[in-house]
Amino acid sequence: MELQIKEHNGYQYIDEGTGDVLLLLHGLFGALSNWQDVVATFREQYRVVIPLLPIYDMPLLSADVPGLVKFVERFVAEVVVPGPYTVLGNSLGGHIALVYTLRNPRQVSRLVLTGSSGLFEDSMGGSFPKRGNYGFVQERVAYTFYDPAVATKELVDEVFSITNSNAKCLRIINIARSAQRHNMARDLGKIRVPTLLIWGLNDTITPPLVAHEFNRLLPQSELYFLDHCGHAPMMERPGPFNARLQQFLRRTASQPVAAR
Repeated sequence: MELQIKEHNGYQYIDEGTGDVLLLLHGLFGALSNWQDVVATFREQYRVVIPLLPIYDMPLLSADVPGLVKFVERFVAEVVVPGPYTVLGNSLGGHIALVYTLRNPRQVSRLVLTGSSGLFEDSMGGSFPKRGNYGFVQERVAYTFYDPAVATKELVDEVFSITNSNAKCLRIINIARSAQRHNMARDLGKIRVPTLLIWGLNDTITPPLVAHEFNRLLPQSELYFLDHCGHAPMMERPGPFNARLQQFLRRTASQPVAAR
């Protein structure tokens, strides 16, 4: 299935299906295609919307977590019908989803986080992108997955083309540092919506300990691990990921949100 990218007022996004909205947010090196299997599975029952986050070309001074949250707020106001809706985020996208929920509690009915930053992440493996170093990029992309074979040459080439630009590298570093500084431990108790945590048991970027901490701090959260799976479960284990997501969506469809 090839995703059809739409454009409106400068926004690029996927918008498939009809029904209750699932708003999907990708990670730092992510792309719209990261959610391809989720779109294919859920567009028959839901309206699946994925904005392309302007990570590589947003103004340098606003290339941080708050800047990306503001982008999502503007995007939602222009493109998505009024909420509440379900927000799903992977890695940096999970971090953005958490801050967005705190700032817009009436817009969010449910949260789904997978490999989310916001507490701890080793997104760069202790170092930052090296311009023009293909081997470094190949290693970093493979580090994302349990099975290095998932890090196809096509995927590595895509990330390499990004990190081969000084301007894009600067933004990546700014955003990664912002995510590391922006610890959410004190704020997570304020999020009262049903929250599904789906984590790769072999995630080396946000290890299982991070998932347990999210589960402890988020009042209405439930945690599931997928074995033989790294930092992007919706890509590496799409079948079990989608099955767990489907169960959660059905079970919480009419669940009242706790008083905020």
